Amino acid sequence: MADQLLSTVPHHHSLPENYIRPESQRPRLAEVISDAHVPAVDLSSPDKSHVIAQIADACRSYGFFQVLNHGVPVELMVKMMVIALEFFRLPPEEKAKHYSDDPARKMRLSTSFNIRKETVHNWRDYLRLHCYPLEDYVPEWPSNPSSFKEVASAYCKEVRQLGFRLLGAISLSLGLEEKYMEEVLGEQEQHMAINYYPKCPQPQLTYGLPPHTDPNALTILLQDPDVSGLQVLKHGQWIAVHPQPHAFVINIGDQLQALSNGRYKSVWHRAVVNSEKERMSIASFLCPCNCAIISPPEKLISEASPAMYRSYTYEEYYKKFWSRNLDDEHCLEVFRS
Repeated sequence: MADQLLSTVPHHHSLPENYIRPESQRPRLAEVISDAHVPAVDLSSPDKSHVIAQIADACRSYGFFQVLNHGVPVELMVKMMVIALEFFRLPPEEKAKHYSDDPARKMRLSTSFNIRKETVHNWRDYLRLHCYPLEDYVPEWPSNPSSFKEVASAYCKEVRQLGFRLLGAISLSLGLEEKYMEEVLGEQEQHMAINYYPKCPQPQLTYGLPPHTDPNALTILLQDPDVSGLQVLKHGQWIAVHPQPHAFVINIGDQLQALSNGRYKSVWHRAVVNSEKERMSIASFLCPCNCAIISPPEKLISEASPAMYRSYTYEEYYKKFWSRNLDDEHCLEVFRS
């Protein structure tokens, strides 16, 4: 099964047929806007009300933003990216130990998105890890490279703290108590996807990941510092989100769209590939606990602005999300009031 991994083949001379998208679904790379404004928030600013206002504007207008001076040590970000690439450069037999196509596995190395269900595959391998509580999951993590567990554990702790800071800022930006989102989401799970996108012989015909929104609450993405690939949808046009030194990209997920009663947008985004360079990205997902009841706060509901979505548990949502194809219609549509 592990022979399906793209990273086990040194050079791909042509794109296999089962990766080629139908004409209407191709990325149309020439139409992407590469110099669009991308919101960036400096979290070290002493003007906290300005930071909150910037976050509110970005969540309303874009559904994502970049954060700078966020408190996660730069040295740790660099180490995490290095160790991730080292993992994907291990010999095929070493990587095969971790391969699985079962989405229920708490740790798995796999390829594409949901290879059991798809008709067209995506040009991506990924290592997916559950990360909270760390002591429950770290023993299962790869022990090769030798410092993987140590570096990834330290990184996960830092990213989790950043996530809680951002949830506090997002709560305040909606006029709610700072701890509102954190409390409503319960004891949040944390997952990480370490994505590897090899060089692709025909990038105009496929995706690393097709357009989708994230099913969780908040996603914290560390981009490859040297290679672009992330694109987000704004007013019907795809814009490139180029890597900014030592920044994280913060994506609003489906649960924050529901909890904000539609004021904030879960961002449609995609990963494109290129023929010149391999690319890495590391996505950390803060996920509500399964029993969390997702329902907009009373403060955000009125006659003029009734509840957009019915109440549901995160477990119900997540099951629905994984039963679909990634590029189906927005999963939240199923939960409309």
